[in-house]
Formats: sequence, structure tokens, C-alpha cells
Amino acid sequence: MDAADVEGDLVEILFTEAEIQDKLAEMAARIRADYEGEDLLLVGVLRGAVMVMADLSRALDRHLEMDWMAVSSYGSGTKSSGVVRILKDLDTDISGRNVLIVDEIIDTGLTLSWLVSNLSSRNPRSVRVATLLRKPEAGKVDLDVAYVGWDIPDEFVVGYGLDFAERYRNLRDVGTLAPHVYS
Repeated sequence: MDAADVEGDLVEILFTEAEIQDKLAEMAARIRADYEGEDLLLVGVLRGAVMVMADLSRALDRHLEMDWMAVSSYGSGTKSSGVVRILKDLDTDISGRNVLIVDEIIDTGLTLSWLVSNLSSRNPRSVRVATLLRKPEAGKVDLDVAYVGWDIPDEFVVGYGLDFAERYRNLRDVGTLAPHVYS
């Protein structure tokens, strides 16, 4: 879906599809260098990370494995509740493995902090985080993020996996959602 298809719903386009692909290629180059000669398991956080995970994994140009987790702390709202539930756990044993959690956005960091702690308790070799977007102003916990595409203002954004009420995920760009849509 193109931005023109939802033009009245967006305040502005923050990043185009081409800019996102370029940023993921930059992130992939750093990840490749950091994990040179080592195994790597990407763990995507469903559902939002699907687009980022797919494109990042293709940009990595190396053998890797992928698995998925689904966790929830939002319900149907627009703000994290802080209570995390595992809706789908990993199928892969991560003991002794290098795990790279891939997410599309870090908002408060509460859910991701919980996820890092949970996965770290499973005896991996390492656990690191990669995210396309981060909202530093919204952060409520100190979270070490190894790979960040962009820091953005604390605004409601959609597209490229990011949704509002399960809509806009397939928007090719990332844009700021107009308040009249979610008010």
C-alpha cells in the first residue's frame, strides 16, 4: 500500500521505502561484521517486526536462522500496559546461541526489556537488540540496543509493520498517523 492510498490519515511521511531499505542495509553491514564467523539466530517480535525481519535477513547475505515470538503488552490500546504475556514462544533452543532480537520500534522499552531478560535466562551465548525505530523520549527503562535505524519523536507512527488496530502494517513507508484517526 502506498502513502497516497491513505493520504488523509497521515500527517507526514517520516521515511520512505527506499530510505528504509538503505538503513536496513547499513544495519546489516554492522551486524555482519559483529557476527563474522559466528552463528546467528534472529528472533522476530510478531507481528510488527515481520517487514523489518524479512528485509534485514535478506540484507545480511549470510547463513542464519530465524524464529518468532509473539508477546503482548498493548491489548487494543495505543500505550503499553507494562504487563507482558507470551502469546507464541520460540520453537528453537537458544542455549549457547547468539540471539539478535529484531523489532520494528522501541517505545517505552518495557516489553523489550522483559523479553531480553526472559531470553537471557535461557542460557544463550549472547542476546542483543536491533530495531528500525526508537523513541528515546518515551523510554521508561535503560535498554541497551545494539542496532538502531533511527531515533524518532514520541508520536504515533504507522507503516512498514507498524499498525493502528491492525491497519497500516502494509504501508510501504513510515508515517505519522493523524490524531483524528485514533482519537
